[in-house]
Amino acid sequence: QVQLVESGGGLVQAGGSLRLSCAASGGTFSNYGMGWFRQAPGKEREFVAAISWSVPRTLYADSVKGRFTISRDNANNMLYLQMNSLKPEDTAVYYCAATPAFAIATMTVRDGYVSWGQGTQVTVSS
Repeated sequence: QVQLVESGGGLVQAGGSLRLSCAASGGTFSNYGMGWFRQAPGKEREFVAAISWSVPRTLYADSVKGRFTISRDNANNMLYLQMNSLKPEDTAVYYCAATPAFAIATMTVRDGYVSWGQGTQVTVSS
């Protein structure tokens, strides 16, 4: 299975931007659908965004639609999450994850993912 390592988290003021990266190794990255999830203190891990492995289709949680953009670079085994107009409620640990699922609509389900990164902290101050 693919191994995943996130980077790019940090502290940013509300309204600012961050770009998260996820480096994949040990598997055929282009065969996986990829997702970003986040977990705030005391809350369950929630879906943020997903991108399919084939003709790139994307899906976003309503809370980030229009502000976040997920993308992938299959040639370099990289996944990205561009986060703009950040809000304090975006504060969380962000995880990238890999799924063998084909249908983008199924990629909101946490249990469908087979590999997870260790997470990167994003803190948005008001």
